[in-house]
Amino acid sequence: MVCNKCQKKLGKVVTPDKWKEGSSNYKIGVNRKIGENKLLSKPSSSRFAPYMKKCKLCKSALHQEHSNYCQSCAYKKGICAMCGAQVLDTSKYKMSAK
Repeated sequence: MVCNKCQKKLGKVVTPDKWKEGSSNYKIGVNRKIGENKLLSKPSSSRFAPYMKKCKLCKSALHQEHSNYCQSCAYKKGICAMCGAQVLDTSKYKMSAK
């Protein structure tokens, strides 16, 4: 549950663009090495490190890059999972204890 302002920060789908001119994965004149291990050739600081951020309330691992709260905590509190702004009033809701 995210607010309208944070909607554009949401992560993208892992599926790449189709191979065609004009797509983001089509580069002209780039010297590519064949058989290169990309994981070893990049510096370690630029590698993606999932599950590094923790929820501010329950300390569970987060899956989105910009999130500060997990989905269950954001739903229980009625706040945006990214910025923490109040999205809906949960005072009259009967929520489970899970």
